[in-house]
Amino acid sequence: MTPVVLKKLADFFIGEALQGKGNELAHVDLMIGDKDGPVGHAFANGMTQLSQGHTPLLALIKPNLQPHPRTLIVPKVTIENLDQAGKIFGPAQMAVAKAVADAAAEGDIPQEKLFKYVIIVSVYIHPKAEDESKIYYYNYGATRLAIKRALSDYPPLKKLIAEKDRAKHPVMKFKPQTLWNPPYLQIALDVGSLSQAVKIVEQLPKSERIIIEIGTPYIKKYGIEETVGRMRQIKPGAYIIADMKTLDVGRAEVNAAADATANAVVVSGIAPESTIAEFIRACNKRGVHAWIDSLNTTQTEFLAMLGRLKEKPKVVILHRGIDQEDAQKTGAAKKEGTSASRSVWGDIKQIKKITGGLAAVAGGLKPGKPLNDALKAGADIIIVGRYIYRSSDPNRAAMRFLDEMEIEPDTMRLFDKLDY
Repeated sequence: MTPVVLKKLADFFIGEALQGKGNELAHVDLMIGDKDGPVGHAFANGMTQLSQGHTPLLALIKPNLQPHPRTLIVPKVTIENLDQAGKIFGPAQMAVAKAVADAAAEGDIPQEKLFKYVIIVSVYIHPKAEDESKIYYYNYGATRLAIKRALSDYPPLKKLIAEKDRAKHPVMKFKPQTLWNPPYLQIALDVGSLSQAVKIVEQLPKSERIIIEIGTPYIKKYGIEETVGRMRQIKPGAYIIADMKTLDVGRAEVNAAADATANAVVVSGIAPESTIAEFIRACNKRGVHAWIDSLNTTQTEFLAMLGRLKEKPKVVILHRGIDQEDAQKTGAAKKEGTSASRSVWGDIKQIKKITGGLAAVAGGLKPGKPLNDALKAGADIIIVGRYIYRSSDPNRAAMRFLDEMEIEPDTMRLFDKLDY
């Protein structure tokens, strides 16, 4: 019987680094690996399959002096004239070559791999870059750092998890908001005109603790595209919930909300279980969060349904509705064990254990004891509507909640030797 010989997989590492500022800012992406692996194949293809404006070139310290490992430079920005070409075939070319040579000399690249590896470096040179010394030093530093990061599998998973939701991209004009560090204050907008809602949102405090709900009445009156779109214009990075209260055809409503750029969509807890399951599945496919609203449910049945779901929602809302509140004020009974009673708050910890997600509470919440009771019960999201949108000063009304939510400023960042 012929013995099976397992071929060792070729080395394949990826690194990235950004350094500098202004038009001379350097952003380097690179691949480093074996000549007989995917990096080597890409190297050969790059040298033989040229494209206009992105002609690859070998890294040279000077003509006739290449570093080891051999390195190919690929311009990210289309070269349209000789002035741009001179920035690539000059300070950028030497910067990359010198960085690779120094990395080899100082042991960043294993000595036994110097003649087995090749490197592909993609460099960014802004068309308006002028200062050649900055082009050189920024690209030199970025290439050195990218090599170190590639060969150490940077970033470590702990750092990635700690910073993925804190990060702001330097080129983007806004920071996308996520639900990563509760508690949050959710502003429920569901009555009045859309222009009134816009005015309320414009007056809210600038806080990453505030998330925005487009209520069901608004969606029915103005449509999902118009409502979410208007909020995106004034709060491009906000976390926006489309409160569809879906009862059927969950996939269609999820797709509509996702197309409108909502971050989350709400399904009714009284919908058929098959609809809820399909709704969550559709949310996961589209990369939006699935929320379930418990309005008008019986708690024991609701908990049992959550337990049966294979895919769990991101957020469960324990919701006493406006009509239920108003009825109770006129003498209607508070049905224990249903969404109409705050007694269900006692199940918050169990709900979070079942779903692994967050819990939100809604229904006549105000600063003071009601807010404190909700937070003590384990609520992650406090949903408030009338208290804020009926206020003559929505900013001050929202701040009353935020001030009582005992939120500490986030100053955590995990630094290591490969940070810049």
